[in-house]
Amino acid sequence: MSRIIYKITPQSLWREAEERGRFDGAPVDKADGFIHFSTAAQVQETAARHFAGQDNLLLIAVEASMLGPALRYEPSRGGALFPHLYAPLPLEAVLWVKPLPLEAGGAHRFPALEDE
Repeated sequence: MSRIIYKITPQSLWREAEERGRFDGAPVDKADGFIHFSTAAQVQETAARHFAGQDNLLLIAVEASMLGPALRYEPSRGGALFPHLYAPLPLEAVLWVKPLPLEAGGAHRFPALEDE
């Protein structure tokens, strides 16, 4: 499984998480009962499908090994295994947080991603 996993979230939700010391998830995460993540190979499609045209987003890189058994890889889009976290995300597991700006064509501009 991937060593680094990624979460896309609005800046406002992340600022709240920083104040709390943990990320409890976006409304869709809370509704589904787990925090949705993507691997490096999946995150750009996730942005296009679920965050198209949205500005003020952040890309959060997370050290998957720090999440323990609450992190599970489960089938989702097209049967691909996606990382799902069945617990709040502790901020200690976050490697970096970077802006995910919109380009002129409406797609998001991603920083370099690590998959391993």
